[in-house]
Amino acid sequence: MRICVFLSAADLDDRYTRPAREFATLLGAGGHTLVWGGSDTGLMKVVADGVQEAGGRLVGVSVGFLAAKARDGADEMVIATDLSERKKLLLEKADAVVVMVGGTGTLDEATEIMELKKHGHTDKPLVVLNTEGFYDGLKQQFQRMESEGFLTRPLTDLVLFAEEPVGALAHLEESQGIR
Repeated sequence: MRICVFLSAADLDDRYTRPAREFATLLGAGGHTLVWGGSDTGLMKVVADGVQEAGGRLVGVSVGFLAAKARDGADEMVIATDLSERKKLLLEKADAVVVMVGGTGTLDEATEIMELKKHGHTDKPLVVLNTEGFYDGLKQQFQRMESEGFLTRPLTDLVLFAEEPVGALAHLEESQGIR
């Protein structure tokens, strides 16, 4: 399976890097391919290292203004012209999506795929890895949107919030008939 991971390229505390590395190791050991923003810095590097060390493949999609931070040694690296094209290419190259901790770019990527799913433009499974309760507030906001009629599909059709890496990957594998 080709799994797109949206996440931060920032250097983060062990409470965020440890679960990200655990997920990456599971992904690589499972023979899956990481599709990610291509950066060789911060949390993106942690995940790419974990996948590669566990035997998985790396498919990066960077963007022109970040190309200098792109990882050498990826199995495939594409340089998009802008962030819009980058998101499009990341989703095209993936069978499923995981959202890890991140900033506004990560949030933008997560909500875009939810919007695509809401309107039936993709059926790719989406998991938010809610490390250390990072996305508790977002989950609460989505639940409010659902309860007040802003979502045309049930929230559970759009996204799964997973608390642990093993649960996130298990959900993706089951959704693709792997388990």
